[in-house]
Amino acid sequence: MSRNGNTIFSLILSGEIPSHKIYEDEFVYAFLDINPLSRGHTLVIPKEECSTMDLLSDKSASSLGMALPKICRAIIKITGAENYNIIQNNGEQAGQTVPHLHFHIIPRYPESTHSFVWNPRPIDHSDASELSKAILYELA
Repeated sequence: MSRNGNTIFSLILSGEIPSHKIYEDEFVYAFLDINPLSRGHTLVIPKEECSTMDLLSDKSASSLGMALPKICRAIIKITGAENYNIIQNNGEQAGQTVPHLHFHIIPRYPESTHSFVWNPRPIDHSDASELSKAILYELA
């Protein structure tokens, strides 16, 4: 597979930058994060050059969907963590810092202190009704 990107993940995939690989198949590559939030923090990436989920091919998406649970099971078994986060950001405003689609699997331990704060607002049912219909139509 040719590498046209110049992200750190593209360089890892091409072998120009070393990584601690934990999984690889035809479409997916997973490796330990070099700045982990916890022991076993793993990044899972498609080999396809793609910045956000909406741009990902169906084949790569399917392969990621099959690989993620398998990788989670292995991380849980080996680290002993009973809980974990899977985080994936799409775009700069969503917190994405590397423009190559990636998932963080972050094992959580009893001493883990990092949490994600949600600030939910009550739903606007009128807007939600219009929005759900428009999205359903788009997916049909």
